Amino acid sequence: MEMDWIWGLIGGLMIGGAAALFLLVNGRIMGASGLLGGLVDGSGRETSAERIAFIAGLVAVPAVLALLMGDAQTNITTNPVVIIAAGLLVGIGTRLANGCTSGHGVCGISRLSLRGIVATVFYLLAGGLIMVTFRHVLRVI
Repeated sequence: MEMDWIWGLIGGLMIGGAAALFLLVNGRIMGASGLLGGLVDGSGRETSAERIAFIAGLVAVPAVLALLMGDAQTNITTNPVVIIAAGLLVGIGTRLANGCTSGHGVCGISRLSLRGIVATVFYLLAGGLIMVTFRHVLRVI
């Protein structure tokens, strides 16, 4: 039996631990889109140092791991139009849902937040529908 699942387990434990630590230390939910949004719209000026550190960690840690462990195997498309469209759709969806997977999925569900549970169910359904449509119907990816 392949042991690749262990990396998902380790990653999930790290994300959950980071979310719990962020809540304990800062008294706020670790929602990546909210942290980034506060930097962009200026509403998070008083906590900008921790927001910048968090976002820098999101970018730096995978880069460091790629250097240490080599490139990861992914199934990402090489079509730049699809990648840009996907990024824009994720951004729009995050704005419409008032949060992202880290805020609603990780932190919201763990707090038994109805809003977080409903948002998570709907973005998982939307993601599945988009994948079926773009991969099997339109054959773009």
